[in-house]
Amino acid sequence: MTIKNQFLTLGLAALTAFYGCGEGQTSANIAAEKETRAAGSPDAKAEAETQIILFFGNSLTAGYGLDQPDLAFPGLIQQRIDSLDLPYKVVNAGLSGETTAGGKSRIDWLLKKQPVDIFVLELGANDGLRGISTEETYANLKAIIQKVRASNPEVKIILTGMQMPPSMGQQYSKDFREVFTRVAEEESVALVPFLLEGVGGEADLNQGDGIHPTEEGQKILAENVWEVLGPILQEEAVAAGV
Repeated sequence: MTIKNQFLTLGLAALTAFYGCGEGQTSANIAAEKETRAAGSPDAKAEAETQIILFFGNSLTAGYGLDQPDLAFPGLIQQRIDSLDLPYKVVNAGLSGETTAGGKSRIDWLLKKQPVDIFVLELGANDGLRGISTEETYANLKAIIQKVRASNPEVKIILTGMQMPPSMGQQYSKDFREVFTRVAEEESVALVPFLLEGVGGEADLNQGDGIHPTEEGQKILAENVWEVLGPILQEEAVAAGV
């Protein structure tokens, strides 16, 4: 897949903004979900049957720069789920600035607090922007997936692919891109080939930093993810007789 020229030629100074953003709303999102699932709710039975889709990522998932967090692609996916009347609840565990190493540490805490039925892993971009070894990124992604699977052997997992501009070095960019296909194949998880497909390098679809998608850009990210997630949800719903 091709990243547009503007994205390919962005300076590292601008790219650094990608991992220098503020904190996400992970704790608040989890607390809200636990409250929703509290015993005694009028819809307790329906809530018990609702499965959790956990989006675990960085500023792209968190919705950095948007007026409201639910305008980020996980929130848009929740809107589509609701429109289809499917029994799934999205929890946005995006944290701006997160690397795969940070995610590997954070996932243990998260799994203790949040049940997970479908796990969407969107990490790695900040590793690439920092020039972290691709083998380290590879190992961390695998470790995160294995931890999630250990907490729920029946969990469905989706990995979102990312690419780096050639300014990071041709070999590094190639090795980085291949990390995601390697992990997906070895761990038998579904893969979104390139999360920013159709958005990277498109000035009118990105905020002023040239990195984070606008509301319109996030809509395209949601479509990119839905192409992989949608069939999984439909299949699960059919199997459950919904």
